This record gives sequence, structure tokens and C-alpha cells, in this order.
Amino acid sequence: MQELYIIHKLHGIGLTSADTFIETYTRNNHRLWAEYHIGKITKEALREARFKQTFLDLDVPHELIPVVFEDAYVKLCPTKTNLFPNAHETLAYLSAKYPLYLISNGFKESQDIKIGNTGIGKYFQGVVISEIVGFNKPDKAIFQHALDLAGATKQNSIMIGDSLEADVYGALNFGMDAIYFNPFNVEKPADVPLQITDLKELTLML
Repeated sequence: MQELYIIHKLHGIGLTSADTFIETYTRNNHRLWAEYHIGKITKEALREARFKQTFLDLDVPHELIPVVFEDAYVKLCPTKTNLFPNAHETLAYLSAKYPLYLISNGFKESQDIKIGNTGIGKYFQGVVISEIVGFNKPDKAIFQHALDLAGATKQNSIMIGDSLEADVYGALNFGMDAIYFNPFNVEKPADVPLQITDLKELTLML
């Protein structure tokens, strides 16, 4: 986001703070993804609204909104390869003990690039992308699809994810155990039984 702020000269259209722009975008993006998770909006609506609404919220006139910003973000974002600390070490540990499957609500064109560029694909025996299978997390159907693909049952499986709505509550409502990955250590809801703040904690739990 910092890079795109500079490339598209957002300072010149009145956005004098990159941090304010990023904070406003993050708030809008989280809200829209929550609506996308439950099928309230489409992929196209999410992509159309998240930056447009951010610019409007920051009082950028319609005629000055850079219409190519969304496409530029979608192209640039998957090329970034930074991962959370201990990601590779933890995935290597887990994949040596358990068959791992990745379930993503992300868009296929981005997920394929992200998985390839970060080198995490080798740890997973399968990848389930919501827009391909036709169901988003937290829909029970996507969890069942992943279990069927893995030849597993909900009783001997566990979901690990950083989204309370899509990952944790989705799995718990499906009847599968879940671990909440909470790297920013926000307050944990009382009805979430397990959480970690660092991925390496999984090597002590599983």
C-alpha cells in the first residue's frame, strides 16, 4: 500500500497521509470481506467498492479517483513474499506429521501467485479456493468439501485461521475444532476456545 501510494501520487490528490489512507482502506476492506464471506456481496462488488469507498471517505472528488488503483493492487499484492514469523518452520513441522489442506476465500488469480511466490505450496496436499468450489467460508459446505478431498472427518481435523467469522466460527459451527491465529493479540472472544499469537506455538500444541 505504501508503494502504491507513491506510484499513484496520492499526495497530489489531497491524501497527505499514507497511514490514514491505509487505515481507512483496511477498515473498508475488512467490512467488505465480512460481507463477501457470507455471500452478501459478490467478488466484483468487493473489488469495485473497497478503494472507491476509501477515496470517497477521504473526500477525494470522483473525477480524481485513480480508476486503475484496484487493478494495480491486485497485480502487485501477490508478488509480496513476506510471511508471518516462523511460517515455513511451522508448516514444515506440521506437514511432516499431518496432511495439510489450505482453504481460502481469496481470489484464484491472486492465490495461485501468492502460494507460488512464497513457496508454501509444497506443504499442502490440496488447496480449496472458494470461488472455484462455489462456497465461501464460513459455509459448512466448503469445510465438508475439504474433508472429502482429504478423506478425513471433522472429528480428526482442525481448522487454523486468522478470521473469526470465516475460519474459527465457520469451523466451530460445522462441528470441527478450531485454533484462532491472533498475531496482533486482540481481545479473544470468550466462546473461542483456542488461540495462538505466534505460529510456532502450533509446534507445541499439535
